[in-house]
Amino acid sequence: MSPAAKRMRKQKETVMITNKELYKTAKNAASNAYAPYSGFKVGAALLTKEGNVFTGVNIENSSYPAGICAERSAFAAAISAGYREFKAIAVCSGSGSAWPCGVCRQFMFEFGENLRVISGEDEDHLEEYRICELLPKGFRL
Repeated sequence: MSPAAKRMRKQKETVMITNKELYKTAKNAASNAYAPYSGFKVGAALLTKEGNVFTGVNIENSSYPAGICAERSAFAAAISAGYREFKAIAVCSGSGSAWPCGVCRQFMFEFGENLRVISGEDEDHLEEYRICELLPKGFRL
């Protein structure tokens, strides 16, 4: 690898996104949610180990089990693009904080028990927990 390529790689590795920026990305994504039944729109922004961000939204369906939460929607996009290691996920709804449901907690736990989960009433009142704190006895094979 050339010295210039090494510098570019190092610069990309040091790019940091703040919790507030990740939350704002989730908030922007929430406007694309499909929630005709509950009216509860949720957005998620998932940060990969490499610094890429994938968004997801909740998608409801009249056959309720067929819907998907914003968190799993974001993971599906990232996993489909080939990513498997993640640093953090921010979750936002139009009506305050939105913490992952039990299914999403177990789903996220699969990809690392130290994943940071960020949510709050708004971008100035954020809380952060590791997924192992939200799901202290997550299932592992």
